[in-house]
Amino acid sequence: MNELWENLLIPPSHQDLARELFHENSKISRYSDTLSLQEVRRCMKELHDTLPFEGYPIFELPKHLPSLSIGLQEAITTRTSTCNFVPHSISVESLALLLHYGYGINRDNKNIEFIPPFRMVPSGGALYPLEIFFYSAHVKNLPPGVFHYNPAKNHMRLIIEGDQTEKLSQSLISPEIGNNASLIIFITALFERSSFKYGERSYRFVLLEAGHVAQNMNLIANGLGQGVLNIGGYYDREIDDFLGLDGVTHSTIYMLAMGNKQSS
Repeated sequence: MNELWENLLIPPSHQDLARELFHENSKISRYSDTLSLQEVRRCMKELHDTLPFEGYPIFELPKHLPSLSIGLQEAITTRTSTCNFVPHSISVESLALLLHYGYGINRDNKNIEFIPPFRMVPSGGALYPLEIFFYSAHVKNLPPGVFHYNPAKNHMRLIIEGDQTEKLSQSLISPEIGNNASLIIFITALFERSSFKYGERSYRFVLLEAGHVAQNMNLIANGLGQGVLNIGGYYDREIDDFLGLDGVTHSTIYMLAMGNKQSS
């Protein structure tokens, strides 16, 4: 077992302790310390807006995105969770639409010093601690593998090559989801991007932000006529190992599966 994880585990006999410790220690006090604006900007300047993954193969995303087949109101009211998928190919244009409206950039902030570009979702302090990875063997004109999305450069890096379906599926509580989905998305968090400013409270903000991203992706996928399942049932340490994350400073906090809905 990774020593970082082992040293942080609370014994199973104290199941409520972790929840209570988290909730109490993440509350804001009138006497909580806060950083100055200058200190916040200094720290932000030292952190990556997005992990660069220099040296890995680059795949550009299309700039012109397709339109959705339904409006926002219909996308919201008809959203459902899909448990049974049929594997099929998806276009890179549909993938680009999902990524861009999930966690892409909508304002560049070029005239504001040391403030990262704004994204499609609200973020505590505009710190954007999340990273987006995905796995697919079903995207047209893309090789099978695990990719990392860079919103600032509108491209992807191929970080794990080859068909990983079997390995990934065995890290899910329900392996058939991974076997049949066309796309698996990983929402991961680099906690330091938020914790340097918000301390223990940052963990709440990170989880809330992941929910915003997931909901955007649910609505976009529904608008594309695709089924989506939001996944909480995965073996955390195995998924983090799969992505090459240490699981403590950088960890997977949410997953989504997307694909064709199986006919009833």
